[in-house]
This record gives sequence, C-alpha cells and structure tokens, in this order.
Amino acid sequence: MKKMLLLTGIAALAAAQIDTISGRRIRADTKFLSSDLLEGRGVGTRGGRLATEYLAAQFELMGAEPAGDNGTYFQKVPLVGLETQPTSQLAAIGNGKTVTLKWLDDFVGANERQRTEETIDAEAIFVGHGITAPEYGWDDFKGVDVRGKILVLFTNEPESTEPTFFGGRALTYYGRWTYKFEEALRRGALGAIIIHTTPTAGYGWEVVRNSWGREEAYVRLEPGAPALALAGWVTTDAGNRILALAGRTVNELLKASNSRNFRPIPLGIRFRGKLVSKMRELETHNVVARIPGSDPEKKSEAVVFSAHWDHLGIGTPVNGDAIYNGAVDNATGCAILLEIARAWAGLEQKPRRSAIFVAVTAEEAGLRGSDYYARNPVVPADRTAVALNFDGFYPYGRTRDVVVTGAERTTLWPVVQEAARRYGFEIKPEAHPEQGLFYRSDHFSFARVGIPSFSIKMGSEFLGKPADFGNKLFQEFNEKHYHAPSDEFQEDWDFSGLEAIARFGALIGLNAANLDTLPAWNEGDEFSKKRAARNHQ
Repeated sequence: MKKMLLLTGIAALAAAQIDTISGRRIRADTKFLSSDLLEGRGVGTRGGRLATEYLAAQFELMGAEPAGDNGTYFQKVPLVGLETQPTSQLAAIGNGKTVTLKWLDDFVGANERQRTEETIDAEAIFVGHGITAPEYGWDDFKGVDVRGKILVLFTNEPESTEPTFFGGRALTYYGRWTYKFEEALRRGALGAIIIHTTPTAGYGWEVVRNSWGREEAYVRLEPGAPALALAGWVTTDAGNRILALAGRTVNELLKASNSRNFRPIPLGIRFRGKLVSKMRELETHNVVARIPGSDPEKKSEAVVFSAHWDHLGIGTPVNGDAIYNGAVDNATGCAILLEIARAWAGLEQKPRRSAIFVAVTAEEAGLRGSDYYARNPVVPADRTAVALNFDGFYPYGRTRDVVVTGAERTTLWPVVQEAARRYGFEIKPEAHPEQGLFYRSDHFSFARVGIPSFSIKMGSEFLGKPADFGNKLFQEFNEKHYHAPSDEFQEDWDFSGLEAIARFGALIGLNAANLDTLPAWNEGDEFSKKRAARNHQ
C-alpha cells in the first residue's frame, strides 16, 4: 500500500511539472527560429548552423546531457548538396516534333548519380502510378522490362470505389513520390518523370518548384552504387504537350492508370537533354540531447522526442521575399521539443527510462536526418520504447481534438487514450488522410527500423471558431503558405493550442518511460516484423 501511495505521489508531481509547459516560451522559440536572421534554416547554410547552435545552447541551459558525437550535442549527418543549374536542358522528341521544356516553369529534377553533368537520351514509357503491391493484387509493370528507359508516371495511387483498396482513403507509401523513384531504380530505369497534377500530388506546382528548384541534400553515393540519372517532375501543361507527341492526354492516361488491367504504354518519345549540377559537401548535424532515467536497468532504454529544424533557406523570391522562414514548418515543432525537454529536465523524480531529444536535419530533402539517426541511434532500436514526432502546428488557439495516426497500431494505444482523457482531447482520424502524412514526417524513419512511432498533431476543431475553420485553415496554408516565404511568424498568433499539445505529448512520453515492458507494434502490422527481427539480432 505504501509503494502504491508513493507511486501515486510521484505521478502527481510529474503531472504537475508537465503542466508548467508554457505557450509563452514556445512562442518565443518559434519567433526566433523563424526569424529572418536564420535565413530559412537551410541545410549547410549559415542560418542552419545558427539554428543548431541555438538548439544545442538551449539543451545545455536546461541541463540535458550532450548525446551527439564526441561528447557534443551534434551528430554529423554525411550529406552532399546537389543543386541543378538553370542551364539544364530537357526536351521530348516524337513524331517528328520537339517539345522543349523550361527549367522551373515546365520541369524540375535532379541527377541522383551526383555528377556535375549528365546527358539524357532515352526512350520514354508510361507506367501508370509505377506501383508493384502484391498484397493489393496490383502491378503496373506486368513484367515489362523498363531498364534504361525514362518512366513517365503519376504520383499517388489508383482511384477505386473499393473501401479497403490500398488501405482506403488514407494514402499508403506506394503513393508517395519517394516510392516512385525508389521503384524506378529497383527496375533499372535510367530515370523517372512524374506528371504533376494538384489532385494527385496534394499540392500545387509552386510547392514542387520551390522544393526542387534549389539545393537538395542527398546521402553521398558509395562508388559504383546505382542511382537515377534523372528524378524529376513536369507540370500538367508540359505533360499534355509531351503526351500530345504520342496522341495522348494527361486525363486519358490518368484514367487508364486506374485499371487493374493497365499495362505499360511505350510512348514513341525520347527524352534528350543535359542536367548541369553544382555539388558540395554539406556540413549538417542532428542536435541530440539526453536526460538519463532513474532506473538502474531501464535507463539504458529510452523514449525519443523528435522535430526537424531545417526548412528551405533562401530561394526564389515571391513578392520580393526570398527567405523561406518555415514558422509553422517547423519552428513550431522545434519549440515544442525544447519545451518538453525543459519540463522533463525539471522533474524532481525522473522517469525510469531515459529521454532522447533529437532535432533532425534535412527532413525537407526526404527525411535524411531522422533516417540517419534511426540507423545510428544513441539507444538501439530494440531498446527504444517509442518515438514521438512534432511537425507543423497552426498557432490559432486550442483544438478539442488531436490526431495521432499510427498510435492505434501499437500497444501504447491505451497510454495515448489516457493522456487524451487527462487533457480533454478527443482523438480523431486525420482530416486529410489522402495527403499520406504518416509517410511524410520523421516518425516514419523510426517506424522503418521497428520503433513504435507516430506524430502528434493538433486536430481541426478549434475552440471558439466556426466548425469549418480548421479545414479552411489547412486549405489556405497548403495553397498559399506551405513551402513559401509567407510561412512567417505572426504577432497575433495564439499558442495555447501548442501548449496543450506539448503537455499531451510529454505525458505520453512520461508514461511510456515508466512502463514495465517496452511497447511494440501490434502483431501483423507492417512494421512489427522489423521490430521482432531486431529483437533477435
């Protein structure tokens, strides 16, 4: 009985400490991290270095231990910067005609072979959505040899009226553009070109152009390693002009790609051109801090909190503004990460397991930093209880709902539900599952190595606001501010919702750190076998 009372008292003290998490401090960190001084926190830039130095200083001030390389807060992530130059050329040739494509206006792309110059001259073949998914009985390739060719395809997944088709309304990893290029490489293609449409991509061409029309971070290739000579996108208009050479249209081929009977279509077109690239070694780091647990045995295990610190840096000016500040994406997540760490460091009685706080680099380039940490962790994957990620929060007040997509797929689900009850949240499914956010944020890197992981996000039902306020906010941000210079700090922002979400996430982590047994993915989940495999290594 005395032990039970003691634990209850400790739990009450911990909950009280979590409730000191302050929206005011989250606001201050968000404002600084998204200021023009940091120049958009580009990877390998002065602004990026300022951001990581600030994060490390804050961890040190709160008393968190350095957990990076050689006793520092910095874990070096070996990347190469690759910037396709405006002098790059690409044209489609067929039926005696040539369609010349203009950089940024018509196409973007990168030479993933990481060469300063790459000549393109190859036959084009349309492969639908470029998906091979045996579990869904789907194969866009049908055994057709596409080696040495340029694949032309759409992002996203085929449309269907079947409720469980490709997981239903929610986008699976098969629909992500990253998968398309990975599958093209596995198939031995020379390159792949995605025809952009706003419905299939989930965002407009401006987002693609702003993301690809600048330096991108890549893991340096090992000598002799295969890579695509061209990984690129074209606009809908350019797609129609290209396909017209084959007597086709974008809408016609998009409709054809929705059929299970679809077979690759040779287009009778060749892509010719030259990609000119500027390359450099990138000096970039994850910022990693640790607060040790209290249990002599379990402190070798950990809960992980993560957020990405990078954004797009300085890029193409929009209305005279060239700094892509990334206030929502993701100064907000970093500020929440710091505030949870402050609260955790202030706990008089630390949880049984340790806490690892990771501000990761190069998320915008394809989760590079989190992938590197997940493969080179401070605490091994099989001793990591959970990874909780924070990415992209709208400071417009508190919501009555919260989104934790993926949590229901883990044995930690009752802990998440209890935390939601504690803070008066209703757990809701994603409002826009077709966006495939589970596969677009850093928790996915942790899931791929078997760690139970998910992002914690605000819902869309804002207290005191009209019923459709949240959905309109998402739509406006996605169309006007996502990956744009206008994602800037606003003085009238209300951080009460971020304060609540930080407390919610901290409590989940705290309770996970005190569990008797490590959480796991539910049996049969796509990530459960990876966890089991690591447990038996």
